[in-house]
Amino acid sequence: MKLNWTFYSILAGLTAALATALFLYALDFVTLIHKTHTWLIWMLPVIGLVTGILYLKFGEEAEKGTGLILEEIHDPKNILPIVIAPLVFVCTILTHLAGGSAGREGTAVQLGSSLADQLNKYFKIEKEERKILIIAGAGAAFSAAIGTPIAGAFFGLEVIQIGRLRVFALFECLVASFVSYYTVRFLGIHHTLLPKIHEMPYQAHQLTAIMISGMFFGLAANVFIQFTHIVENVLKNYVKTKWLFAFAGGIALLWMFSFDGAYQFRGLGLVHIQNAFLQTASWTQPFFKTIFTGVTVGSGFKGGEFIPLVYVGSTLGSFLSGVFMVSRPLLTALGFAAVFGAAANTPIACAIMAAELFGWKILPYSLVTCWVAYYLSGHIGIYKNQKLIHSKKDQLLKVFTWPQNVLQKLFK
Repeated sequence: MKLNWTFYSILAGLTAALATALFLYALDFVTLIHKTHTWLIWMLPVIGLVTGILYLKFGEEAEKGTGLILEEIHDPKNILPIVIAPLVFVCTILTHLAGGSAGREGTAVQLGSSLADQLNKYFKIEKEERKILIIAGAGAAFSAAIGTPIAGAFFGLEVIQIGRLRVFALFECLVASFVSYYTVRFLGIHHTLLPKIHEMPYQAHQLTAIMISGMFFGLAANVFIQFTHIVENVLKNYVKTKWLFAFAGGIALLWMFSFDGAYQFRGLGLVHIQNAFLQTASWTQPFFKTIFTGVTVGSGFKGGEFIPLVYVGSTLGSFLSGVFMVSRPLLTALGFAAVFGAAANTPIACAIMAAELFGWKILPYSLVTCWVAYYLSGHIGIYKNQKLIHSKKDQLLKVFTWPQNVLQKLFK
């Protein structure tokens, strides 16, 4: 059985890697085109209209995106429609061609999961075992897109439910994730260069500042999610035709981009994330990135939220480092991981992600910050259909009562 699942996991990792590599190549290409042809931003309403029509004609069910994937993991019924992959691929590329403020990892996760699930058409896999393939594909794509194989494996397991981490498919997820990671490296994919964090002073002031910053990171994640939902609800109330949502969002974005300085919030914004490590960011950067991304993603443009949330976290951490007078690179790196971890309800995966990206010395800090942000972000998240197993309040109470319970058992 393990031999079979090793084979399936390798296939899931390879398909995720090949799809993600092609996607990242295409994304780099259209990003370069947009940089040299900034007038393409005027195409946002048209791209929004095209996106709405494509999903209307070819994949209304696929519109759920990651939500549909989570549905199938919780209650396996039908193989994920293959149309998910080309639709989200093409529409994300179009979003970035026009400069929409969206991400890329959400698209990669949909690619990896939907393609891995297609293996059911060629191999005899039990209905309940399909979830392992879907989870492994999601984690493998996350690993390929970011360059963090261990975090990718844990992301696939942790994202499916809130309040409990089940490691029932850890072996399969690790195999798929590492295969995907080394495949994209072999194909010449270069991930974003980020600095290693070497300054780790364990001082009371530093620890206090980091915990308070974790609270701000959690609140930032909650605001991001709430604002995205507000955009969705406004469109539902005032634009009665669903496939026109992104068109209306594109018009709103054009108006927003007409203001001075707004162009910095186009696309991924990787340069601004890197700059946050070098110089203290302004509070306006995470604030406006939240607004631009909320309108982009909330109105139906494709691309996901990972990079925008990383942008919000990095710039917020950079700004707070000046407020609390602590290491800027350290707090920027912690914000990088914690805001997304809180918004996706994946604190363990994101703490590990920080360690893989910035060096393992940061792990104690990233665990604390990601958990604090996670508890402060509430039970909503960027991924719909996450199953709530234990409330965050109950989890927190268990943390505080754990020493007492252990002592009671010892001296009973």
